[in-house]
Amino acid sequence: MKLTLTPYGKPQLIVMPLILLGLAGVAGQVWPWASPVPQLAAAVLILAVLAFFRDPHREIPAEKDILLSPADGKVTDITFPDENEYLQRPAIRIGIFLSVFDVHINRAPCRGTVKYIKHHPGKCLNALRSEAASAENEANSVGMECPEHPAGMILVKQITGAIARRIVCGCGVGDDLAAGERYGMIKFGSRTELYLPRDEKAQILVKKGDVVRAGKTLMVRYQLDDNSNRT
Repeated sequence: MKLTLTPYGKPQLIVMPLILLGLAGVAGQVWPWASPVPQLAAAVLILAVLAFFRDPHREIPAEKDILLSPADGKVTDITFPDENEYLQRPAIRIGIFLSVFDVHINRAPCRGTVKYIKHHPGKCLNALRSEAASAENEANSVGMECPEHPAGMILVKQITGAIARRIVCGCGVGDDLAAGERYGMIKFGSRTELYLPRDEKAQILVKKGDVVRAGKTLMVRYQLDDNSNRT
């Protein structure tokens, strides 16, 4: 199986193996009796780095009245807050926790145009503490306008965790994103939140504890009228 790596991790993919190999070389010189343990440990850690920055191919569902998961991980909470940053209305929020073993690429939940991006300085609390992490951690918000989608507009927040300290946002205001298109990542364990306007036609397809995959798992489906135009 071909292992595809994300370009978002290029600095770490170059520097970290060099550091690990250098440390293994030094350890081999200082404690020659310990060989090959340092070398084997370095090899395992290098494989772990490669695995973290993996970027597997995903077949994106073709349905137009759905919202896809923006991240790999486990659904930790589904709440109904007032979203006052971008949507400016009552919303549905679906929180996803990403462990260090998950793919960390973020993908667009649907087709749309990026209209809003804002970085929020903050703490690096445990991302499993849903409310505290959402309110206090460093985050990056990406708001999309989706005129061809029933949601109309959505907001995705990339949130750091206790280990994650680096958010990558590879899109800019004005960019058009296709459903499932890659637009960034959070390096190491973290949290991603999907916000959509509260709507009785929005059927939530996941529940707390579900494992989801970015660009693949259906999070929400809109129950459209029979005479609605499905394109």
